[in-house]
Amino acid sequence: MTQLLLGIAPEWVPTLDNFVAGRNVELLSVLRQALEVQQGARIVYIWGEEGSGKSHLLQAVAAGVDAAYACGEVPEAAPVVAVDDVGKLDDAAQIALFELYNRMRENGGLLLASGDAAPAHLKVRDDLRTRLGWGLVYQVHALNDAEKAQALRQHAQARGLELPDEVTTYLLRHGRRDLPALLATLDALDEHCLRLKRAASVPMLKEVMRA
Repeated sequence: MTQLLLGIAPEWVPTLDNFVAGRNVELLSVLRQALEVQQGARIVYIWGEEGSGKSHLLQAVAAGVDAAYACGEVPEAAPVVAVDDVGKLDDAAQIALFELYNRMRENGGLLLASGDAAPAHLKVRDDLRTRLGWGLVYQVHALNDAEKAQALRQHAQARGLELPDEVTTYLLRHGRRDLPALLATLDALDEHCLRLKRAASVPMLKEVMRA
């Protein structure tokens, strides 16, 4: 008989502290500094492949009280605004982001936006593409396997899951390559272990991956 899950696993929340930087140390430092500055406009655009950590960074930056985050749309104005995946904005949302950019340039605040390509290659309005290129622009570099292993161990520790090295190695070899999918598999493994009251192991991971 399996055990009912009681939702006692701690909720994992993206923060700048639990972001595994890898080759993104400079970007992480820039974002910390941008949050600390209280005056003036700070405009940062980040881009990279799917699963590189862009959404993690935007949600972490927008975790404060006076902040707003949205993916594929433009949120209400706030001292800190994060707009994820600007390439998915429709025409009206692109105009809204253009106007928000101009207001924040004039009134101050932090605007962080992300996309899947550098500004010059974004499929958005020319005026918006130009504005996004005027601020700081950083590529978010995907993690290598050693860095992904570190991220998995960190995520498991946050959930209170003891993760043997052989489980991490198997997941990296046979799981999907992007980090969000790897973390989702790890969450599923944790829930499976809780249900069966068993420790994490390669056979347990195989059961999760087959399911």
